[in-house]
Amino acid sequence: MGEYVELPAVRTWYETEGSGDPLVLLHGGFCTNETWGAQRADMAAGYRVFLPERRAHGHTPDVEGPLSYQAMAEDTVAFLEAVVRTPAHLVGWSDGGIVALTVAAARPDLVRKVVVIGANFRPAEEAFVEPAMLDEMTPGSDELEFFRAMYDPVTPDGVGHWPVVAAKMVAMWRGQPKMTTADLGRIEAPTLVMAGDDDMVTLEHTIALYRGIAGSQLAVIPGASHLVPLE
Repeated sequence: MGEYVELPAVRTWYETEGSGDPLVLLHGGFCTNETWGAQRADMAAGYRVFLPERRAHGHTPDVEGPLSYQAMAEDTVAFLEAVVRTPAHLVGWSDGGIVALTVAAARPDLVRKVVVIGANFRPAEEAFVEPAMLDEMTPGSDELEFFRAMYDPVTPDGVGHWPVVAAKMVAMWRGQPKMTTADLGRIEAPTLVMAGDDDMVTLEHTIALYRGIAGSQLAVIPGASHLVPLE
């Protein structure tokens, strides 16, 4: 079971489990905490795990206006300050990884270590193997059916809001994130960059991300796609 916390910009749903050092799990785009099911129990055996669902995801409502990684990072900073209340380890998959990188660059005082899985620091055109895949991601498409099946049962905005969220997400991926190597260079926390060897993000971009963060480590997982946590 989870609960809501009133953050400055959005009423945010989160769940907690386990005990120990704080570890924040940041889900992927279009996803919910459900997608951490395979890792959650093991992580909770050694850490106090916090699982916030970002604006327009899961139980957390959408906010008027476009979606942005900067706004979601600001929400995450507010969550760390209001709920976690101490520097935490961040583990982020896909969009969650981008949020983790953005938080780590802006607020190193709140971050102990970082793991990012299938993350990019530049927009789809510069980072994706097939940027044209976004053209197929329309609200009623088969490509998004998996995500809509998670969204519809729990969203506080109602199932009719799905087309709005789908359009916002695809627009965000087309133009964001816009981090630079200088931004990556501000990350002080020990960082592990992970990706599948058949990831949606190009291997070249993943290596550029790894090289942009001083002292980071790289793990490319054989036989894996962008859906590493699910696989």
